[in-house]
Amino acid sequence: MHPNPHEAAHRRSAVPVRAWLQPVLIALVIVSAFISCYIGVQRNPQPHRLPISVSGSHLPHQVQQALGDAVDVRLAASSGDARLALERHDVVAALSSAHHGDELRLDVAGANGLSTTTAVKNLVSAYGHGAGKDVTVHDVVPLDPYDARGLAGFYVSFGVSLAGFVFAQNALGLAQLLHLRHRLTLIASFSAVSGLLAAFIAGPVLGAVPAPYLPLAFTLALLSAAAAFTTKVLGTYLGPLGVPVATLLLLTIGNSTSGATIGPDLLPGAGRAISGALPPGAAVRAVTDLTYFDGAHALTPLATLALWAAGAAVLVSVRPRLRSAVRRFPLRRAVPAT
Repeated sequence: MHPNPHEAAHRRSAVPVRAWLQPVLIALVIVSAFISCYIGVQRNPQPHRLPISVSGSHLPHQVQQALGDAVDVRLAASSGDARLALERHDVVAALSSAHHGDELRLDVAGANGLSTTTAVKNLVSAYGHGAGKDVTVHDVVPLDPYDARGLAGFYVSFGVSLAGFVFAQNALGLAQLLHLRHRLTLIASFSAVSGLLAAFIAGPVLGAVPAPYLPLAFTLALLSAAAAFTTKVLGTYLGPLGVPVATLLLLTIGNSTSGATIGPDLLPGAGRAISGALPPGAAVRAVTDLTYFDGAHALTPLATLALWAAGAAVLVSVRPRLRSAVRRFPLRRAVPAT
């Protein structure tokens, strides 16, 4: 019996509405989120408890009272201790009195980024103007000449995240060709190579990220692994929606709240809460610490990257076992009581 050509044509034309709407809705969500995140965090940045080390008997209280929640004043025993806290990346600025209290000295770290440095300068200048005191500014941790705007760490992190994301998409398509352990090995190997290559280009070749090479390469390898394994696990468990969700999580929300273009203490409340917890934000912090602050606080962001990479890899590894368990479960029948 030959099929009716009219019925076959009707089946081809009767495409489910979901097939039309899903890609359109996904694309609209991504473009809306991208614009909202990147423009939203820069629309009206407000300082929130910027950590400032202040020395002197009365100055710390006066500054805290005048600037309120915009700063978090931390008492220092001397101006030298205040600057030391800045150089160790414990604070974003150090403030002390000079010339018998007629002048204020503000030490900043340009390495914290233009947004943070500008914000603290404006706050202290406003305080000094109100108190009738001049403020002299000294940059004690300046940016590298090849990183004039302090964005090199962000761009190298963004490039590595993007590469890991794209590589994982390709790995998702290899499920029918490669065994799972081979795909996991491929992702891990790629992450190591991409970290070495990115660190070499950004460091020795371009000189824009003068961090120690091996620690920088290790950081970027962890970032690549976190991005790749996270994309892989989302694609494995969510199917076609996995890649768009990874796009939103890593490339949109993660990068926009990384604290590079807008310092973490200037982000809106939600952005501050998630900034350092996502791989891009953790990577930017680690790269900055390794480059300008001798890795003083790099351990926490490195641990964050490692947890993302290892956690996602474990979830991908156990997926076949979970699937087998689900398939066996309906076959189990209760044994009748005797």
